[in-house]
Amino acid sequence: MIDYDYYTAEALTLLQALIGIPSISREEEAAADFLQNYIEATGIMTGRSGNNIWCISPMFDINRPTILLNSHIDTVKPVQGWRKQPFTAKMDNGKLYGLGSNDAGASVVSLFQTYRYLSSTQQKYNLIFLASCEEEVSGKNGIESVLPQLPPITLGVVGEPTEMNPAIAEKGLMVLDVTARGKAGHAAREEGENAIYKVLDDINWFRSYRFPKESSLLGPVKMTVTQVNAGTQHNVIPDLCTFVVDIRSNEFYSNVELLEEIKTHISCEAKARSFRLNSSHISPEHPFVRRAVELGKVPYGSPTLSDQALMPFPSVKIGPGKSSRSHTADEYILVSEIEEAIKTYIDILDGLEL
Repeated sequence: MIDYDYYTAEALTLLQALIGIPSISREEEAAADFLQNYIEATGIMTGRSGNNIWCISPMFDINRPTILLNSHIDTVKPVQGWRKQPFTAKMDNGKLYGLGSNDAGASVVSLFQTYRYLSSTQQKYNLIFLASCEEEVSGKNGIESVLPQLPPITLGVVGEPTEMNPAIAEKGLMVLDVTARGKAGHAAREEGENAIYKVLDDINWFRSYRFPKESSLLGPVKMTVTQVNAGTQHNVIPDLCTFVVDIRSNEFYSNVELLEEIKTHISCEAKARSFRLNSSHISPEHPFVRRAVELGKVPYGSPTLSDQALMPFPSVKIGPGKSSRSHTADEYILVSEIEEAIKTYIDILDGLEL
């Protein structure tokens, strides 16, 4: 019989300690040191690259499929409005408050306790636990740098606050810098070429265009102009205007495909900052998803980005907590959510056949 009370207590103790160690993106070294020492104190060997910590089940067999249990130890910076202390774990009426408690500390500790249990049992798959860094900034020193160092992965289980419902699709992200060039002149005279006027039609196109392939899980591709910059002073015709477009893709388009299509519709120069963060999805018939549904969980499509975007293998996002609590003042996780997460992860994974 599984002692869920023990694993929940261990998870809470670890999470309280991690909350007390600031681990803002790219500043995770102290938290990574603590977590590595904690894991090794349980008798489990670790690997490390930068501020990423992992462990591989001792009965690893290259002939079996491999499941990756992953979540991130970094947090955003504390926002304004905290009434409690973001770096002091505070228990109050079944809630554990602290920065990163919900996003994604609860997933980190729940997945590790799941790993502790399952790695001591006979399964038809290998198991890897990975606590990665730089997720909140999609940094290149995070999971992207670690995956080439690990054995081939068959399935990724990504811990993020989803109320333990499986997100089987996730929107991707591409940021465009769009530029129009004109010619400076005096605003009082009929001279120059106004770069602002050159972008107006393109901005309106981004506002109104709809890509034809819409997803039942993720909806349409969403394009939003979020920044505009032009001009030096009131009486000078601006010779340069730039704007930024935030693009959230669905599973039907790669970021490269989207940019190629966009360029056929606009007159300004458009450059992508990166093509790395594509949309991801997994079949609703995947054994992991089917077992989650059997437990009463509801698959859905997630509008928020995670390290799934950097995984070149099937993955599913599922973890304790609510996405609406992430990046907010007085962030918290319910103790009952951690308990449910450990039980649900084990219920899904124990005996799973891929």
